[in-house]
Amino acid sequence: MYGWNGKILRVDLNNARVFKEDLDAKVARDFIGARGLAAKYLFDEIDAEVDPLSPENKLLFATGPLTGTRVPGANRYMVITKSPLTGAIANSNSGGNFPAELKFAGYDLIIFEGKAEKPVYLWIEDDRIEIRSAKGLWGKNTYETQDLIRAETNERAKIACIGPAGENLVRFACIVNDNGRAAGRSGVGTVMASKNLKAVAVRGTKRVAIADKDDFREAARNAFEALRKNYYTKHFGTYGTPGVLSLMNELGVLPTRNFQTGVFESAEKLCGETLNATLSTRKNMLGIACFGCPVACGRVSEVTDPDFAGKGDGPEYETIGSFGSACGVDNLSAVAKANYICNEMGMDTISTGVTIACAMEAYEKGFLPPKDVGMELNFGNAKAMVELVRKIAYRQGFGNVLAEGSYRFAEKYGHPELSMTTKKQEYPAYEPRGIQSLSLQYATQSRGGDHIRGEVHCIDVYGVYSWRICTDRDITYVDSSTTNDKPLLTKEVQDFYAVIDAAGMCNFIFSLGCIEDNLLSLLETVTGVNYGGIRGMMKAGERIFNLERLFNLKAGFTAKDDTLPPRMLKEPMPSGPSKGQVVHLDEMLPEYYKLRGWDEKGVPTLGKLKELGLA
Repeated sequence: MYGWNGKILRVDLNNARVFKEDLDAKVARDFIGARGLAAKYLFDEIDAEVDPLSPENKLLFATGPLTGTRVPGANRYMVITKSPLTGAIANSNSGGNFPAELKFAGYDLIIFEGKAEKPVYLWIEDDRIEIRSAKGLWGKNTYETQDLIRAETNERAKIACIGPAGENLVRFACIVNDNGRAAGRSGVGTVMASKNLKAVAVRGTKRVAIADKDDFREAARNAFEALRKNYYTKHFGTYGTPGVLSLMNELGVLPTRNFQTGVFESAEKLCGETLNATLSTRKNMLGIACFGCPVACGRVSEVTDPDFAGKGDGPEYETIGSFGSACGVDNLSAVAKANYICNEMGMDTISTGVTIACAMEAYEKGFLPPKDVGMELNFGNAKAMVELVRKIAYRQGFGNVLAEGSYRFAEKYGHPELSMTTKKQEYPAYEPRGIQSLSLQYATQSRGGDHIRGEVHCIDVYGVYSWRICTDRDITYVDSSTTNDKPLLTKEVQDFYAVIDAAGMCNFIFSLGCIEDNLLSLLETVTGVNYGGIRGMMKAGERIFNLERLFNLKAGFTAKDDTLPPRMLKEPMPSGPSKGQVVHLDEMLPEYYKLRGWDEKGVPTLGKLKELGLA
């Protein structure tokens, strides 16, 4: 096989055994890899109604056919499981160097089954596989764990691991690799911990086999050239993802005080320019790059303020939005400290920050008794926010309640409407009332409240992305405040991003609007598979999205779960450029279902399933 390694590694944690299997070429072609391939195996091999934290759930690590190739952004792996936060399918990905290393070791997919009797980690060195004791690693943070494993394996090993938050079964624990890169959302680290699996360490020396080397090099060259010329490449290379914060605030879609409004009066204290001027340790603005990426959007920061002293990767835009504006905190040092703790503990910064923001609103409205919290918890209380992050990771005191996520917390106190979630997953740092297409994405995405599996806001907000690829229509402007064309836009972008994820690519590269025309040629020249044009490639993305829908339906989800909190549907935005707007989901959802080939209950029709080969 080309592009794919053609090998699956199955790890039986119950009996401490490993097996190697051949990858079915047709399954690989139909589901491409990474997100698609792992979803297919999860769907086939577990009962969708299983308890996510039981040994019967499975945890899958998967690369794509482009992972590890010399294409900008070809540096992703996907973690698939059933989420302990949502109960839906979880698909969380990460960049850095670990994904390419896993591909170089020769594996397209690792399937973890059962539960180890005692803590272990998996050591992969090309064809040599060992399940090793992690007794001395349990309780260590993610940075310590990576250092210790490298010391006892190989100094060039790449490691993905969990921290104390996972070990304590915080429902939104993540998996961290390459220091601060993370498969962050939906609690994939929680499932990993439930299996007594502390880490996966890899050293690979092989290379990706390419079907058509000359045409692939040309396609890769075109991709690099497109990125080099793009304005956003320099912008994000200079300021990282925090470079968009000021724009979001100007558009009135920066979540503020638990999404009560979309404008934060102190946004300039949190933006990318301020981060560079005050906390960045990379004054030359080169940033930190994942494998093979010319954008280098990552940052390293250092806080010297004794109240929040620390150093580490980030913070990213989503983190600043969650711990900053959503919590009403304008102290960038405190936001960075909360981020460092999350990275060390192995915890999703979005869910952590938005859960604390939910608690702050409940506290201010008198729904949360001060005696339950043990501290003042008003919006803007930076010290309380930082203290709670660590308490959540260790499930200490009130942190034990918040470790269940904002929905379970808000429900416990009788006000679930304060939880800014869909399917119990907290929203990222984009206010949906000001971006109608994103509201539909939040409502219908298979893993719950999410933007990164279909960045429709990049069309509405940034004015980038070639929608013509998906629809043969050359759309140059989309009004984010209207529902016009949004069902079609959302459906097509979701399918396209399923392809990006399955290929093993960073979707951030595509959200910049740089190389989407190139994706088909990259896939076909690396694999040698003829997908039959753009529409054929898009059909693979549609197949993946529908398979995830089927999993969720089997898990008990219905059309009633395709919704947003009452605030988004009924409360007009109180201020800013998006003032007066609400989400018009009822205008978009029926058309979206129809375009997807689903019935009025959101269930794929038999005709659609036959068309996609899923019947």
